[in-house]
Amino acid sequence: MSDGPRLPGVEVTDDDERIVCHVDADCFYAACERLREPKLRGEPVVVGMGYEPGETVGAVATASYEAREFGVESAQAISSALERLPRRAPDGSSEPPRDREQTGFYRPVDLDYYESVAEDVRTILHDCADVVREVSIDEAYLDVTDRTAWEVADGFARHIKDRIRREVGVVVSVGVAPTMSAAKIASDFEKPDGLTVVRPGEVREFLAPLEVDLLHGVGPVTARELREMGLGTAGDVAATDPEPLVNRFGERGRELYDRARGDDDRRVEPKGEPKSFSRESAFAEPITASAPKYEQIEALATAVANRAQREGALYRTIGVKAVTPPYDVNTRERSLPGPVDDPDLVERIARDLFTEFESDPVRKLGVRVANLEFAATDQASLDSWGHREVDHRTDDTPSDGETNHSHHTDGQSSLTDFS
Repeated sequence: MSDGPRLPGVEVTDDDERIVCHVDADCFYAACERLREPKLRGEPVVVGMGYEPGETVGAVATASYEAREFGVESAQAISSALERLPRRAPDGSSEPPRDREQTGFYRPVDLDYYESVAEDVRTILHDCADVVREVSIDEAYLDVTDRTAWEVADGFARHIKDRIRREVGVVVSVGVAPTMSAAKIASDFEKPDGLTVVRPGEVREFLAPLEVDLLHGVGPVTARELREMGLGTAGDVAATDPEPLVNRFGERGRELYDRARGDDDRRVEPKGEPKSFSRESAFAEPITASAPKYEQIEALATAVANRAQREGALYRTIGVKAVTPPYDVNTRERSLPGPVDDPDLVERIARDLFTEFESDPVRKLGVRVANLEFAATDQASLDSWGHREVDHRTDDTPSDGETNHSHHTDGQSSLTDFS
């Protein structure tokens, strides 16, 4: 990347240079119990609630892989789980003996203990990456772009796995990819103790043969509906017309289509309020005609402004990005006198900022709003601030690069461990 001047708060990294790791602990609650009781290693272990005094209803929080061989699954009723894999009677128990190969160990959930183990894992993750997004007690995304290179990404991921195993004593699976969604899928690819690296240019090929169930964000209901549409694999979704998907699933249909094609411009960001929202779109090949470029600018501006409204965000900065051949990243932004929520203004300023590139061949376009404020106040428009604007112009021309700025909200941690 170039060390030249950049807009304040704007990082420039090419999509293909981004290195995202998804780290997911294998059967985390069971792994924690094995730390506490080494005799449980290699044994079927079910962790849940429902067999303690006073508990009448409960469910499996996690089941070790050995227990899963008996049909025990996360979120299963604890009574059903232990019918498939009866608890092993403690030593000295008066219960009749059972075939030890058909029994397992049950342990009640101990979230305080699991959290203490998770904190040890997080310490290592934050030591290995500058940016960490903790999704739940047992998984996180890491942006390690500035810590390693694609040529040695597998070794870096192995280093993370080995440190966690050696220093904490639990096993994690790691997926490495240029996007968050592909990294998430990759971490599940070879569980347990998996390590899968999907390099730039390989994402779509990696996804294509996967069943739609494995796409990030697709649950059983959505998978069934996709199959009803004749779409059984990610490759089927990627090759279809996106319009029926949007008609069936709304905006989420477009997201499914993009993810199946390997398109995911979300950045790894720590949980909390985002600093900016952005949308970007690439052309199949560089184009020079101005009309389609302005049409794309308008569409991106609308999408970004709508996202800000949905999130209840006001913004003080509006910017555009134009990536010209070979991979020169040009950014322009304009600062406003105060925070606003004004979709028409976003479109108007984005078009104006893009004017100087209207005759240039362009590979990719982007629109961004930044310097966000989240407040339960009346929404503002530019008219309430007058028309004082400050234009910032900077050319970034790294050898290969740009960064996408967007925000993603992941689900909060819950009792059930779905590793």
